[in-house]
Amino acid sequence: MKINREFIEKIPKTDLHLHLDGSIRLSTLIELAQEINIHLPAYTEKELKQKVFKDRYDSLEDYLEGFKYTSAVLQGESSLERVAYELAVDNIKEGVRYIEVRFAPQLHQHNDMGIINVMEAVNRGLSRAQQEFNSGEMKQTGKEVPFHYGIIVTAMRMFDYGYSEYFDSLLNVHRHSVRKWIYSLASQELVKASIEARDRYKIPIVGFDLAGKEKGYPAVDHKYAYALAHKNFLKKTVHAGEAFGPESIFQAITELNADRIGHGVHLFNADMIRDEEIEDKQAYVENLAQYIGDRRITLEVCLTSNLQTNPDITDLKQHSFCKMRKYGLSVTLCTDNRTVSNTTVTDEILKAVETFDIKVKQLKDIIAYGFKRSFFPGTYMEKRKYVRQVLNAFEKIEKQFK
Repeated sequence: MKINREFIEKIPKTDLHLHLDGSIRLSTLIELAQEINIHLPAYTEKELKQKVFKDRYDSLEDYLEGFKYTSAVLQGESSLERVAYELAVDNIKEGVRYIEVRFAPQLHQHNDMGIINVMEAVNRGLSRAQQEFNSGEMKQTGKEVPFHYGIIVTAMRMFDYGYSEYFDSLLNVHRHSVRKWIYSLASQELVKASIEARDRYKIPIVGFDLAGKEKGYPAVDHKYAYALAHKNFLKKTVHAGEAFGPESIFQAITELNADRIGHGVHLFNADMIRDEEIEDKQAYVENLAQYIGDRRITLEVCLTSNLQTNPDITDLKQHSFCKMRKYGLSVTLCTDNRTVSNTTVTDEILKAVETFDIKVKQLKDIIAYGFKRSFFPGTYMEKRKYVRQVLNAFEKIEKQFK
C-alpha cells in the first residue's frame, strides 16, 4: 500500500513538540497587531511570508525573528485563549488527536496578568476546542478518536532585558547577582507555579521544558528546577542537540532526567563534541545512542524546522532521522512551529514517508510512539485504553485504503 496525503490526514496523529507562539494563524496575528497597535513588517499574509515567516532561514537567529511579533500580540488573556483555541481547532481539522502545547509563561507575565492567569487563559482555549469536538462532531459519528491535550511549560536557558516585563523585573531586583543564578531562579519559580497550577487549579500541566540558546548556556544550570519537577512527578523534556552537539543531549538526560529530547538532530554529529576528555568521539556517540534506546527516551523530531535552521543540512536526506530509526530509537514527528515553519503534522509525516521510504508498519510504530510516549494528563490505565483506541482506528483506516 502506498501512503498518500489522504491516508495521513485520516489517521489519528500527535504533535508533542508544538510552540504556541510559533503557531499563530497569520490572519490572527495581523488582526491582533492592528487592535493593539503592534508594528508588523507587513499586514498581508503573503508579504509576511516573504519578509518574516519564510520557507528558508539563514540561521536559528533568523528563524526566531518572527517570535518578537507573535509574542508581542500574546500579552493578554483573550489573545492567549483565542490563539490556543485556534491552534487546537487547526490540529483537529487535520486529524491530530493529541497535542502538547508548550510555551514560556514568563514571556507573557506582567503586572496586569499573573503567571497562573497566563496558564488559565491557554487552558481555556484548548479546553473549549476539546469540548466542542468531543461532544459535537465526535459524538455524532460515534467512531472518532477523542481529542485530548496537555500543556508543557517552558523555561528559558537565558534571557536579557527586553524579553518580558517579568524578566526585566527579575534582572533589576538581582542586578548584582551572577546571571546564571538568575536564570536558575527563574526556572525554579516556573516549576513551583506549574505545580500549583496543576494541583490547585487543575490545569493539565503535563511537562516541563527548557529552551533558548544552547551554546554557552548549559542545561545543568537549571538542574534545581528539574529536580523539583522530578520530585513532584512533572514529566520532563529538554531542547537539546538542536544547535549544539551530543554533549548537550547527554547532559539533558543525565543531569536533568529528561524523559524526552526536543530535536536531537545533532545526536550523531561527533565533530560537534567539545569536551577534550572525550578521546573516542565516535564511541561516545554510539554509546549515547544505545543509552537513549535502552532508556526508551523519545526524540521529538521536527524535520522542516531543522532543515530551516541548520544551513549545513541542504537536503532532508541528510537529517539524522534516518539514523535514529536504524538504531531503533523511539521517535515521533512534530511541527515545532506551524506558522514559523509553514507546516502541519500531515506535511511532516508526508515528508518523512517520501524522503525515508517509510512503510505502513513503520508509520504505525511512529504514530504509536507519539501516543505512548506522550505526557498524557489522565491515569496510566486511561492512557493505555486511549492508545488501544488509536491503534484500532489506524488499523481500520488502513483496511479502507488497501
